[in-house]
Amino acid sequence: MEDVANIVAGLLILAGTFFAFVAALGLWRFPDIYSRMHAASKAGTLGSGMVLLALAVNSGDTATVTRALAGIAFFLLTAPISAHLLAKAAYVVGYELAKSSVLDEMSESRNQD
Repeated sequence: MEDVANIVAGLLILAGTFFAFVAALGLWRFPDIYSRMHAASKAGTLGSGMVLLALAVNSGDTATVTRALAGIAFFLLTAPISAHLLAKAAYVVGYELAKSSVLDEMSESRNQD
């Protein structure tokens, strides 16, 4: 049973590392702050959640499992909200969308203020 837990934890770490790499690649390649923030919040949250899940699978200690699951819940609850608020603040301050952006749904709210 311990071998199965080690294999599952290893696969979770590899998948989490892949998503963390995709998040870093998105930060490097995407054209504007909004798409970069999207890559960092979505892929980064999934990657760190998978690594914490691997910790929970491999630890065998109830306190560690509880802390890892609490960390996953914390990431899932806070990362999307903070990314949304940072993107909204960047838009209000005046950071422009990339030229390749198709739609600006916030333009109506900017014109009404």
